[in-house]
Amino acid sequence: MADAGIQRRVRGGGGAARRAERSAVSIETARFIERNIPNFEILNDEALEIIEYNAETVLEEIGVNFVENPKALERWREAGADVRGERVHIPRGLARQLCSTAPQRFTQEARNPNRNVEVGGKSLVLAPVYGPPFVRDLAGGRRYATIADFRNFVKLGYMSKWLHHSGGTVCEPTDVAVNKRHLDMLLAHMTLSDKPFMGSVTEPERAQDSIDMCEILFGGLNDRTVMTSLVNINSPLTFDATMMGALEVYAANNQASIVSPFIVGGAMAPVSVAGTLTQVMAEVLAGVAYSQLVRAGSPVIMGAFVTSIDMNSGAPTFGTPEASQITYGAGQIARRLKLPYRSGGSFCGSKLPDAQAAYETANSLNTALLSGVNFMLHACGWLEGGLVASYEKFVMDADQLGILHKLAEGVAMDADSQAMDAIREVGPGGHYLGCAHTQANFKNAFWRSDLLDYKPFETWDEEGARDTQVLAAARVAKQLRDYQQPALDPAINEALNDFVAQKKASVPDSFM
Repeated sequence: MADAGIQRRVRGGGGAARRAERSAVSIETARFIERNIPNFEILNDEALEIIEYNAETVLEEIGVNFVENPKALERWREAGADVRGERVHIPRGLARQLCSTAPQRFTQEARNPNRNVEVGGKSLVLAPVYGPPFVRDLAGGRRYATIADFRNFVKLGYMSKWLHHSGGTVCEPTDVAVNKRHLDMLLAHMTLSDKPFMGSVTEPERAQDSIDMCEILFGGLNDRTVMTSLVNINSPLTFDATMMGALEVYAANNQASIVSPFIVGGAMAPVSVAGTLTQVMAEVLAGVAYSQLVRAGSPVIMGAFVTSIDMNSGAPTFGTPEASQITYGAGQIARRLKLPYRSGGSFCGSKLPDAQAAYETANSLNTALLSGVNFMLHACGWLEGGLVASYEKFVMDADQLGILHKLAEGVAMDADSQAMDAIREVGPGGHYLGCAHTQANFKNAFWRSDLLDYKPFETWDEEGARDTQVLAAARVAKQLRDYQQPALDPAINEALNDFVAQKKASVPDSFM
């Protein structure tokens, strides 16, 4: 529960909220994706059985560390694990059995019910970049992120048609104290957007603050799932008290957690695809199983953030074939475990939103679509290996996410799509520009970019010969200029701001 005097009961405001709702401008957001296409399966049944057997061997013989968390060790001991110090050895089959209570699909509610998303099955939910301490834009270059940047990215996410989710730490606002910035970030997601969002995981207390603020925003949770959170595993095979403490808070309150190994192949996992998938499966089994020890049936997502490493520089690499193979294989493992799957994103190692960024991002996004990802974090804005949130790349990626929507529809085979009337009408040697079928369908026949330039050279040259980054900068400015805040009950808004102000005043600033 929140500290005494901080959590307040929200009264009234319903009439004002309804009036505000009627006068608000509605921003178009596409519904989350439901795939009409098959998943790409890179592993055969024998390979999957070998990986699962080896993962169970890792859990039983090698074990996993739960550091500085006596309660977790106690839970595992009571469940039948062999606990030696902080090392937990999980008998073969136990973790798999515990994972079976996690839901295969769940709904994350937004404060605007029209923005609710479903995670699992054949769905795909797209969320923006998460975690960069730096931002970059065409005018100012690379710099430390501020809370003003954070709010701008939340606004851009709200204005982006193809993004279904507001995300979490879209950039790290370094001008706000470490122990207080989560409050400002949550407040921005709750008030500047009405899409679903993520909770804080940097301390268990901050996870509880996230719960308490959601109690205010939603008028009580009543076991509804309104947040997703990112719980990284310290690969290899280590679960720290901070992340597990946050997971405990979210699981106990029926909020979703993404249990995700953070792996750079060759550094935190073996260099081989099969070895990495074995470790990923072992870590996910242990983490998801632990969430179910806290509360059976709590929603959880299997995560797999995996990249390779450049053996010359030691830097992580993105858009590589090995990363794609692991992403495909991890998707098969998630389906084998009957868990929703998180992976993929607009990954690239480039310092600028240039050709390298485009190639690597396209490889990553298409792999994620075909691997069966259900929740895609980092879907737009990622630059420089995740160190930078780029304004221009945010809108470039967000535009390209429309292609994933189109590809996921599959190929229509109804009578109109077969187009036999058009083929008969045009006949040999004609053209289709003026035929009835084209006239009836041309507005929606093809996906159209809202950003890229397809004009003739002469027109493009007369308009300034602008490259894609310049076009993207103009789009960023337009979206921020056109932004209108979604309606929120004034009493709820006041209560959220009071909560944040009182929480901040209750402790001194800390930048550690």
